[in-house]
Amino acid sequence: MSGMSHPARRTVAIVTSLLLAGTAVAACGDDKAAVPGVTDTEIVIGTHTPLTGPAAAGYSEIAPAAKAYFDYVNANGGVHGRKITYKIMDDGYNPANTTQVVRQLVLQDKVFAILNGLGTPTHTGVLDFLNTNKVPDLFVASGSLSWNQPTKYPQTFGFNTDYTVEGKILATHVKTTFAGKKVCFLGQDDDFGRDSLAGVKKVLGTLAAEQKYTVTNANVGPQIGAFKAAGCEVVILATVPGFTALSIGTAARLAFRPQWVVSNVGSDYPTVAALLKEAAPLAEGMIGISPLPAATDAADPWTALFKKVHDQYSPGTPFNGNAIYGMSVAYLFVQALQAAGKDLTREGLIAAVEKGGFTGPGYAPLRYSRTNHSGYGGGRLTRVASAAQAFFGPVYETDPADGPVAEYTQQRPAPPTSGIPG
Repeated sequence: MSGMSHPARRTVAIVTSLLLAGTAVAACGDDKAAVPGVTDTEIVIGTHTPLTGPAAAGYSEIAPAAKAYFDYVNANGGVHGRKITYKIMDDGYNPANTTQVVRQLVLQDKVFAILNGLGTPTHTGVLDFLNTNKVPDLFVASGSLSWNQPTKYPQTFGFNTDYTVEGKILATHVKTTFAGKKVCFLGQDDDFGRDSLAGVKKVLGTLAAEQKYTVTNANVGPQIGAFKAAGCEVVILATVPGFTALSIGTAARLAFRPQWVVSNVGSDYPTVAALLKEAAPLAEGMIGISPLPAATDAADPWTALFKKVHDQYSPGTPFNGNAIYGMSVAYLFVQALQAAGKDLTREGLIAAVEKGGFTGPGYAPLRYSRTNHSGYGGGRLTRVASAAQAFFGPVYETDPADGPVAEYTQQRPAPPTSGIPG
């Protein structure tokens, strides 16, 4: 038994309690500091995207547009007092490069989240890595069904209208507008092409011809030649912009002029026209689809907002559908950060996205919930006429299963006066 007096023991106990309390406070501070990429003044996030390579045309403009919107938000106080730093890594649309740069972002740069990683074949290779490391993997720039697997990939959420939904909507238009015509399909040889084709065939059944392409082979002559030989009158493309232009240009050289119907991924007319150059008139009549407003629609309030931000923070770069896309992603990410609250954690961000309820520039609904990690649930058709791309008809929505293609009638909200959500 100690010979220490009772008062002395009480003094020691009090000091010990104070030290323990101090240790607990320090531990809490350490926990807060331990959230990767988050400080009291900054949120560091990253992305992989093709600034170079076969998919760079158009797509190289997306991440810089998102950064421009973040710069605008930062100049107006950031989110909960934190400014957003967006690290943009070039992967050249090469899955091996994607793995390397994403590991660098997570393990070396310690980013808080990956935002809008671009590409079906590229992002597929980092799904397991990001989810194993519990890194929020938000708003993937692809419409693959792979992103909507909440049980297997709880950190991952899509953004684009998924390709099967898109395929069903495009095919429904073809079925009603071009009844009796021979319909053919060219798709990228990965989930992009396969998911799109699945949607098309749910509506149209057997097609006159089906072909694939790989992004490493810029010769689509054999595929387009097969379409001509099959007597195709309508060709549905699940192509990136470079291969949309290649397909249209190759067909013209073969004196083959079908009706082109193109996935949102490859149907931004300013991008395709820039690739076709003097042959841009060949894209006249091209039908596409998009859940987002057109860059050419100056009367649209969301387009006007993004044009204002673009001109101030990214002057000299093209203002087209890719710019609208990048800023729309950034706007949604800011909404998610705000919903996650000031005490920002990765778990809190995922919970905020799963709670859903987000609205913004998109015509179609966003479908985030605990059981649905897909993005937009539909889109609106576009047509190129007189060298301009314009929307026509209603907004459509459907599911990737066997649900009907139906009109979506809910109106978008106007953008906030500040241009910043919340």
